[in-house]
Amino acid sequence: MFDRHKILDIDLPIKKDLLRFFRKQEKLLIFDIGSCEGEDAIRYSRLFPNARIFAFEPLPKNQQLILDNISQYHASNVRLFEMALSKTEGMQDFHVSSGHPSDTNPPDNWDFGNKSSSLLAPQEVLDAVKWLKFDNKIEVYTNTLQNIITGNQVNTIDFVHMDVQGAELDVLIGAGDCIQNIKLIWLEVAETSLYRNQPLRKDIEDFMSAHSFKLLKTQLENGVGDQLYMNTHYFTEHAFLGLTKYKRNRL
Repeated sequence: MFDRHKILDIDLPIKKDLLRFFRKQEKLLIFDIGSCEGEDAIRYSRLFPNARIFAFEPLPKNQQLILDNISQYHASNVRLFEMALSKTEGMQDFHVSSGHPSDTNPPDNWDFGNKSSSLLAPQEVLDAVKWLKFDNKIEVYTNTLQNIITGNQVNTIDFVHMDVQGAELDVLIGAGDCIQNIKLIWLEVAETSLYRNQPLRKDIEDFMSAHSFKLLKTQLENGVGDQLYMNTHYFTEHAFLGLTKYKRNRL
């Protein structure tokens, strides 16, 4: 359970989906937003060795873990951005999670509780995960996707993986018109307010539909899970019918 080597060898949950859109040797740009310890960023770097992966993480302790893991696992195509993404640029309160199940005795380099920190204050997550604590609040720097895209002269983001504990819609809003520069988005959704003022699944679905994104997949367990969306400006509608490969639109 506490072997990071084995975790990194586990296939990504949407590996097959991604390989229907992209070839392994393509020079992709992937955003891992809410990177935590960087494990997913490293797995994307292995699946697409010629890709650039931008990993966004605001928690200082996690930032160091990401840098350590990038070095240890030779993921030289992963670049860390020490910030949160949101709908505005500035400083915001960040609610830091901690704790671990009472029946576990994790090693010093293993952190159970660091994966639920959020720009949003905790709400029902405290009932859903009894051992989870939010005893600390810090200020973190936030930026917008639109600023990142324009500031780094990004023309297209091929894939966004987003897990920001209830603040996903703020990140999407912060993309502004640049949301049309994103081909695929895999993000977390919930059907209950785990965090205060958290937009729910229907809110995400309505926003994505209004911005020409097609819902391809939903994976939920106990009202929490992930959804995969494709930008119909980049891929044709018949991709949704389950063909072997997704056909690209001519832009």
